[in-house]
Amino acid sequence: MSFFEFLKPKKEKKAQESDKDRGILVFEHTSEVIRAENVLKASGWKIRVMGPPPEIQSGCDLVIEFPLIEELNIVRTLQKVGASPLEIVPVSSPLLRPVDLFQIKDFNQYLMVRAANMKLTVEKKTLDIVNISGGGCPDVPYLAQEMVGKSLSKAPSPNEIGHTLCGYALQLAYEEMTRRCLP
Repeated sequence: MSFFEFLKPKKEKKAQESDKDRGILVFEHTSEVIRAENVLKASGWKIRVMGPPPEIQSGCDLVIEFPLIEELNIVRTLQKVGASPLEIVPVSSPLLRPVDLFQIKDFNQYLMVRAANMKLTVEKKTLDIVNISGGGCPDVPYLAQEMVGKSLSKAPSPNEIGHTLCGYALQLAYEEMTRRCLP
C-alpha cells in the first residue's frame, strides 16, 4: 500500500455500486407514501422514506427507497391494497439518489434533529424536549404544546397526536432522536 492510499475515496465507490441495487417509488400524495410505508414495513420489506432527488419532477415531497431486485414483489404487495406508485425509478445515476431526510445539529448543550421541514430539539443532559419548530401545518402548535417540556421517553409520539405531513416528519425526527439518545 502506498503512502497516499488512504486518500482514495473507497467508500464513495462502494456507495455508488450499492445504489444500482436500489429503486425509488414515487407517489402523488404524501398520504400515499405513508400508507405504502406502513404496508411495506408490515410485510417485512427493508425500505426508507426519503426526499425525492432533484431530477424527479413528479409526485410529492417524499419517495420510498427499496431494493430494486424486489420490485415485482413490492409492486404486487402495494397493488393488493390499492396503493400503486405513480412512478418506479431505478437509481441509475448520482442525480437520481434520494435525499436523506435527516440533518443533525449539535449545539453543545442541545441536540437538534431535522426531518424534512420539522425540527425537534432536546437538552442533552436531561433529554427534555425544548423546542419543536418548522412546518406550517395547522397541527404544529398543538404538537409543540403536547411535547415541549416533557422528557423524550415520556412525550407522546407525534404520529399518535398529529395528522399532517408535519406530524409525519416530526415522527421521523422523534424516532431518529430516540434512536440516538435512548438506550
